[in-house]
Amino acid sequence: MSKPPKKPVQIVEPPVSDVRYFNREVSWLAFNLRVLEEAIDHENPLLERLRFLTIFHTNLDEFFMVRVSGLLQQIDAGIDVLSFDGLSARSQLQRIRAQLEPMLSRAQALLDTDVLPALEQHGLEVVHYADLRKSERKQWDAWYQDRVYPILTPLAVGSTHPFPFISNLSLNLAMLVGSPSGEKRLARVKVPLNNLPAFIPLSGRWELDVPERVLPLEELIAANMHTMFPGMEVGTPYVFRVTRDADVEIAEDEADDLLTSLQQELRKRRFGQAVRLEVQAGTPEKIVEALKAGLGLTADQVWEVGGLLGVERLSDLISVDLPELKHPGFVPRITPLLGDDDRFHALRQKDVLLHHPFDSILPLVDFIRAAARDPNVVAIKQTLYRTNTNSPIIEALQEAVENGKQVAAVVELKARFDEENNIVWAQRLEQAGVHVVYGVPRLKTHAKLCIVIRRNEQGELIRYAHIGTGNYNTNTARVYTDLGLLTSDGALTADVGDLFNHLTGFALPDQYRKLLVAPHFMKPGLCQRIHSEAEHARAGRPGRIIAKCNAIADRDIIEALYDASQAGVRIDLLVRGICCLIPGVPGMSENIRVTSVVGRFLEHSRVYWFDNGGEPDCFIGSADLMDRNLERRVETLAPVEDPEIKAWLREVLLERYLNDRGRSRQLMPDGTYVRLKRKDPDEKDVHELFLDELTR
Repeated sequence: MSKPPKKPVQIVEPPVSDVRYFNREVSWLAFNLRVLEEAIDHENPLLERLRFLTIFHTNLDEFFMVRVSGLLQQIDAGIDVLSFDGLSARSQLQRIRAQLEPMLSRAQALLDTDVLPALEQHGLEVVHYADLRKSERKQWDAWYQDRVYPILTPLAVGSTHPFPFISNLSLNLAMLVGSPSGEKRLARVKVPLNNLPAFIPLSGRWELDVPERVLPLEELIAANMHTMFPGMEVGTPYVFRVTRDADVEIAEDEADDLLTSLQQELRKRRFGQAVRLEVQAGTPEKIVEALKAGLGLTADQVWEVGGLLGVERLSDLISVDLPELKHPGFVPRITPLLGDDDRFHALRQKDVLLHHPFDSILPLVDFIRAAARDPNVVAIKQTLYRTNTNSPIIEALQEAVENGKQVAAVVELKARFDEENNIVWAQRLEQAGVHVVYGVPRLKTHAKLCIVIRRNEQGELIRYAHIGTGNYNTNTARVYTDLGLLTSDGALTADVGDLFNHLTGFALPDQYRKLLVAPHFMKPGLCQRIHSEAEHARAGRPGRIIAKCNAIADRDIIEALYDASQAGVRIDLLVRGICCLIPGVPGMSENIRVTSVVGRFLEHSRVYWFDNGGEPDCFIGSADLMDRNLERRVETLAPVEDPEIKAWLREVLLERYLNDRGRSRQLMPDGTYVRLKRKDPDEKDVHELFLDELTR
């Protein structure tokens, strides 16, 4: 049991009129509400609505594991540091609770009264054990005895049985068990979701690829709970779930071996401090109190759930063969310039921009694979932040080593929730002979870079680089919107080469020619360009800034944007998620408009546009406008200088997002988001416009 939290120092929060920023955590909740609204929206196909609902719950799990756990640690340590919007940790937790409770009620009502009944009409039904026919109960009770009972381990709590460890996000059953002598104890049984399906297909077909009646596994176990306590009086079982602190922290200065230290920390993650207890509605107070005491939680950390716990498990049902309930499929475009045999010659003539998922990632994979096989290529260097199982890019790097190339990979071991996967890749690459490094101490390497060094016909070494906004992951490239620039520009590729030398070596470049690189050069470079737009506006010239990113939460950037707005610069911010900047406030931000697109594809690309007095600057890259990206990560933004690509980014991509009224919501000064209405019922959203181009 944890020690009781220390009483925090009483803090007086600033009056609303003095607030210049939205709270980061509250803004994130507003983003997750937009995800929930997509699940509510009947314009989306039914199984896509279910997908959004599972994403909403998965997002919340991570929010509690990382953000809420951090606030609780502050309180426990008696730390009285305010967030930059002026709120104490305790006040932030209170706001989170106040905003989240109605959202969870909406999500539960949506599932129970809308989504599940609609799926039932299409033959996909989640049934309760109590609703099974007598013959079905007999059949599945027998299956339970044969396939489930041997796996289960009942754990009772008593003087000789300490409170059991409850693993993170596991599903559990709790009940009171009485002996013939009248003694009652709390007992817990873990639902073995690692060994059995979360939902049992009642037809007996285990491939859930057709419409099916399914039974939640925990209901079958609950109905047969008496089998684990023969001769005892078994009370009604209630479902519960625990969320634990899962943020991994490593003192790299003290870690002789980062990989070994991280492996040790990941083992500790399973035992992180409990931060949330979800209990089935109607769970007796005696059981709730026993769980709270055993987990060291307070009443504010208990959340009662009126329906299914672990809603994200329903993602297992999305693969069912009901194509009319999903978005229609599409075939990504194959970029012609990268389909030629002489890809390197093509890139010497012209830069290429890939726009995923509408452009396939396969030409990029083929480019790296071709480099691995080309006898004139001497070296390949690559960053890896998140990649997928059976990655063809990993295979290409291994093949390059076999073909005698110098290959280096910067693998970010600390990519949250992908740490174990990246450890496996790092070890596999090392075994293949790749030079593997883990980046710069105390910084995450989030930049998306690949460089190929090739000897041309005259014997000169030419660099070719890919600079992207997204990970080298062929799975997410089908569902995330991302951009990738392929170039042989001498100065830009030299910058990429210098950065790799910094990542694998020791020296820090004094400056870069064209790249904006965090943590040392990116924020000053962006702030300088924002201030430059303000100066243009003050001099009577048009000032214009457009930023498309996932989040804005850096105070220096926000203050620079406020200053530019006050100077008369017209600013559009296309921000998918967190936005701590308050738009539309007279005298502060009246020239700033913030919109957010949440739709079929996850918005992930970052584009920064500055009109620059008629000679526009445009950058794409890996960085959001957050202090962690600008000050605690290795990030890159690359200038786009090809006139055709730059024009397409401004006149097509950015313009479509600015004009979108199908999936856009506008952020109001009070922190609410208002969904924009289509001017015409047949008006297509921004994703549909890009998809339409694939069929022309």
